[in-house]
Amino acid sequence: MTDSVQFAGQLYPEQMTEAAEKGFKSIINNRPDLEGGPVQPTSAEIQVAAEAAGLVYVAQPVISGQITEQDVRTFAEHLNQLPKPVLVFCRSGARSNNLYQLAKQMDFLDD
Repeated sequence: MTDSVQFAGQLYPEQMTEAAEKGFKSIINNRPDLEGGPVQPTSAEIQVAAEAAGLVYVAQPVISGQITEQDVRTFAEHLNQLPKPVLVFCRSGARSNNLYQLAKQMDFLDD
């Protein structure tokens, strides 16, 4: 975890205002829709709330345990371009952290 990137488990639409109040500028969602069943909010629902709170929102669903090099490249491109700090989430935060660590190891990140 760095100052410009933090990781979280599942976020909900009602948490977007709180994320903005804590100073985050962008959100990346790495969780595929319906991965957690019908109780999981959709990416579209979260995006509406994030944008209403003034956050930049990116959906990049990645299947747990099946991260590809292209997933890592795309993730790094988002991190390199989005306003920081960025809050990245998935089911538990582990998949998002794995993407970040792989992007660092592959030297895909600008910072």
